Amino acid sequence: MPEGKARDIVEVEKPQLYENIFPYDTVPRISFDGKIYEEVDGQVIEFEPKEVAERDIRISDTTFRDGQQARPPYTPDQIQALYELLSKLSGPNGVILHTEFFLYSDKDREAVEKCQDLGLEYPKITGWIRADEGDFELVRKMGLEETGVLTSCSDYHIFYKLRKNRRKILDQYLGIVKTALDSGVRVRCHLEDVTRADIDGFVVPFIQQLMELGDEVPKNLKPKVRLCDTMGFGVSYPGAMLPRSIPKLIYKIRHEAGVPSHRIEWHGHNDFHKVHINGATAWVYGCDVVNATLMGYGERTGNPPLEGAVMEYIALKGTANGMDTTVITEIAEYFQEVIDAHIPSNYPFVGNDFNLTRAGIHADGLTRDERIYNIFDTAKLLGVPPRVAITDKSGVDGVCLWVNNFLGLHGNERIGKTKVHRIARWVMDQYDVHHRITAVSEREMEEQVKQHLPEHYEKMKR
Repeated sequence: MPEGKARDIVEVEKPQLYENIFPYDTVPRISFDGKIYEEVDGQVIEFEPKEVAERDIRISDTTFRDGQQARPPYTPDQIQALYELLSKLSGPNGVILHTEFFLYSDKDREAVEKCQDLGLEYPKITGWIRADEGDFELVRKMGLEETGVLTSCSDYHIFYKLRKNRRKILDQYLGIVKTALDSGVRVRCHLEDVTRADIDGFVVPFIQQLMELGDEVPKNLKPKVRLCDTMGFGVSYPGAMLPRSIPKLIYKIRHEAGVPSHRIEWHGHNDFHKVHINGATAWVYGCDVVNATLMGYGERTGNPPLEGAVMEYIALKGTANGMDTTVITEIAEYFQEVIDAHIPSNYPFVGNDFNLTRAGIHADGLTRDERIYNIFDTAKLLGVPPRVAITDKSGVDGVCLWVNNFLGLHGNERIGKTKVHRIARWVMDQYDVHHRITAVSEREMEEQVKQHLPEHYEKMKR
């Protein structure tokens, strides 16, 4: 037992629902009430996580680049359709700032041209190339204003993949950046494998020289830096060591390499199930842009899921800033119906079962007040109301909820348990008498409603 007198509960007349945190009509808010302390090079640094709500944080997209490295390639028409949906989701304020494309094949370039033809402002269309003069010609020919450049920075890559030393690779990287800047193209240096790199011995010196090049060009051409957690080694824990520490890494890039937050971007991978929280951590500690892909598709285990980043953005900022979150459902439907992609049924926000309950006690709670078992107003934000699957665990509460949802009844119109008892009895007989082991289908339930509630059924059909 703790020291001192044990506390008694505090009785209240009204329930404490923390509606300032869980408003239900939007994504639950993430608020901070204190500072975070981190030791960097022997110096204790104070971070103010609440500042993230005040910064102009953004999302960027790599669905058509990294997102195509773990699945069959999209067709140019599919890319155009998805790009249009991304723009609709992003809204007029460009929360989804830019997206990047491969430029190597005729099909890649056709996809870029199809998206350019739409004339949409956001996400801005950018390229992705290796640090190679020949590759840069592709950017020039496509008329792009910005391109990502692969600048691998760990010694694993510099010595074993590129077969060079640090000085030679630095000169190569800075050379392609100069070429791009001289051509009026903005460069986004992708620091591949940064969470295994020598931060003080290579990464900071490289970026410092990159920033010096930026001092000589207009504001719209100043280079950006993308921190690529290529193998998912990044960790968010305070006190973790470099190069894996995301807080310390971002601090170094901002304060020692001199890169402002709006020119720092995070790109993660999910090898250790940390991809979403690592992206959110990057936002909190001073990186303004988090790179993501639709449905999290990406090399090996994937990238931060863009739909998750959208929800995290709203939670941190307290506003959707013009985004239309119902488009997330449209995008998922396009993936399933047109691209024929499989989305796991329990996948957050868009899986077929993400807000579906099979438990009668949960159905009872949903019937009494949706907020009890629904994460937020999914009907409003995603166009998907909470649902119930009918099994041997559903009980009369689950049947009642299913019937009311099917008939589209709300408020005082909703029918009670006594009116559905015959349907509930039929369901239980399927399992108790006929030893059924599968869930009852939507069509079967519709037939029961038609048989036992004909007036309601006919009214719905009209």
